Amino acid sequence: MNIREEMEQREMELLSPYAARSRDSRGRDRYEEECDIRTVYQRDRDRILHCKSFRRLKDKTQVFLAPQGDHYRNRLTHTLEVSQTARTIAKALRLNDDLVEAIALGHDLGHTPFGHAGERALDRVCPLGFAHYRQSIRVVERLEKNGAGLNLTWEVRDGILNHRTSGSPHTLEGQIVRLCDKISYIHHDMDDAQRAGVITEDDIPITLRLLLGENTKERLNTFIHDIVDNSRGKDAISMSPEIEEGLRDLRNIMFQNVYLNPIAKEEEEKAENLVEALYGYYSTRPDKMSEEYKRLLEDGEEMNRVVCDYISGMTDQYSMEKFRDIFVPKGWSVY
Repeated sequence: MNIREEMEQREMELLSPYAARSRDSRGRDRYEEECDIRTVYQRDRDRILHCKSFRRLKDKTQVFLAPQGDHYRNRLTHTLEVSQTARTIAKALRLNDDLVEAIALGHDLGHTPFGHAGERALDRVCPLGFAHYRQSIRVVERLEKNGAGLNLTWEVRDGILNHRTSGSPHTLEGQIVRLCDKISYIHHDMDDAQRAGVITEDDIPITLRLLLGENTKERLNTFIHDIVDNSRGKDAISMSPEIEEGLRDLRNIMFQNVYLNPIAKEEEEKAENLVEALYGYYSTRPDKMSEEYKRLLEDGEEMNRVVCDYISGMTDQYSMEKFRDIFVPKGWSVY
């Protein structure tokens, strides 16, 4: 047996009966020779890690737009935190942590500049609609590698598509990522909000702190242990009703104090206006897009979708540079 086959055999012997085993994957849309070292999910993880869309996440907003400080989260650090939390849970439950890691690293590849503000803007102005989880699938199936896509396994794509709250992943590994995405953003957004002085621990009711923990670190520990305790030996990933309700209460506090904060919403409105303006411009001037997106048009792709592809792929800074180039007059001088 080669190294990959040895790892696949260990999976058969050591993983839970409910785990997604690499050997049993539904496979890829396009046939490929197997690697002699890595399993299929390890190859998917590496493809995502090395793709351009993954690198661009470092300059995309998580919750605070253009924060002045080195320690605020961005879309990349969010992705890494989801991955680590999900892998911890997967290992404890003897599930396939390579599959979990691949799903987690790819789940936000389709996110827009300025986070959900940019997503709302594109969904509003594009006749075809826009959702980042669907765009993440389009990134890995169509946009990466000059239109060839990453040719990921079915299980990874299923987990990426279904990571949203209303999603229904077919694997337990996908269910872990779906839950860890919510836990992670609530956890680190509250940490960032406290750092920014928008919220304090005193804004959290004492009953909730007694249930979940006195600080963000303790609460994350509570969520992880609760998922493990309530999912061991079961064919579904879940939290206890009490802790799940506590998570919902914490999320409501974040909406009241942070996500719907008037100051934050005012800046988000500016971001949405910027994205809408870019969409309007490129919809009428598709020839101004990058060459790779013009090739999509030449291949017969729908123009509105390609414009969304182009804009959603931009980082915060790049979208602002494009806006200035297009809409802000430049001084005229003679040399």
